[in-house]
Amino acid sequence: MKTEKRKKLVCTLLTLLFGSFLFASQNDLIKIIDLKGQWKYSIGERKEWIVPGYDDNSWTTIHVPSAWEDQGFYGYNGFGFYRKSFALSNEHKGKTLYLNLGYVDDVDETYFNGHKIGSTGSFPPSYITAYNANRVYYIPEEYLNFGGKNTIAVKVYDSYQYGGIVKGEIGIYVNMFDVQMDINLQGIWKFKPGDDFSWKEAGFNDSKWDEIFVPAKWEDQGYRDYDGYSWYRKTFYYKGTFSEETIVLILGKIDDLDQVYINGKLVAGTGELNSQINKKVYTGEQYKAFRGYFIPTNSLKKNEKNSIAVRVYDGQGAGGIYEGPVGIVTQRKYIDFWNKRRTINY
Repeated sequence: MKTEKRKKLVCTLLTLLFGSFLFASQNDLIKIIDLKGQWKYSIGERKEWIVPGYDDNSWTTIHVPSAWEDQGFYGYNGFGFYRKSFALSNEHKGKTLYLNLGYVDDVDETYFNGHKIGSTGSFPPSYITAYNANRVYYIPEEYLNFGGKNTIAVKVYDSYQYGGIVKGEIGIYVNMFDVQMDINLQGIWKFKPGDDFSWKEAGFNDSKWDEIFVPAKWEDQGYRDYDGYSWYRKTFYYKGTFSEETIVLILGKIDDLDQVYINGKLVAGTGELNSQINKKVYTGEQYKAFRGYFIPTNSLKKNEKNSIAVRVYDGQGAGGIYEGPVGIVTQRKYIDFWNKRRTINY
């Protein structure tokens, strides 16, 4: 009984806390490095161009943001590559950093120090434009080179008319209000449209699934106009460091309904998912709800890999885990974060 009462109390707290604020909004991002200006550019594409140490001195210098047609490449359609290097101060260690790449016409695949951190749209032969999507990509801390040089490489495809990194407030940003995750789950997940309950199992082999970035709409990642069921999967290592009994899984915002499985067991969800979506619980408003879920620490396996599977139903429009933050924190850390944010906002 005590455990159930504790769980109800935690869930009530989370509802109150998350109901008051919009988390991980782009309005919370503060620019710390301005990347507007001169970048290196070349038409075409080669794998070695994503390597940080690649010598791009012979490349054309191009202004970002601006269409490449306005800078000597009038009428060019196809692939192009951008590169930019900059220094990152040690003072930003421990902060959650993002690359705001602005608007890219039409498709991009973006690398930070040789690691893929995001992509929007879909390259040929399954071409899908995403010219109207603002690219904001989370940069995992392990990819950052503090006190040294960092290199961004962006592969772009343009089908017709204007192409390239055409507009936006390009730069490196910090989210001062992000939860400092104990286990950060933002980044690449495995993804598959459809619905099969074997996909929740801890040992399921998802190696042939597509990769997708979380948080981001699936429409911007090659699944335009797809409505219905899809599954996300991710594995993570847990060192057994939580000292509190109560921890919180934060899944940001999901469009529209979800069920969450950890190591094959159902632990949380919003809305009722079945073969015939219950109209009494699916109002079309669930996509606005922030997901903060209580999970018992004993649901995680210490010093082992753990799996999380998220079953999502999208009724119409955009779909998926579309807004962060995403990760696992202790209740104490979460409440401290919320109190800080409340003090700043009021």
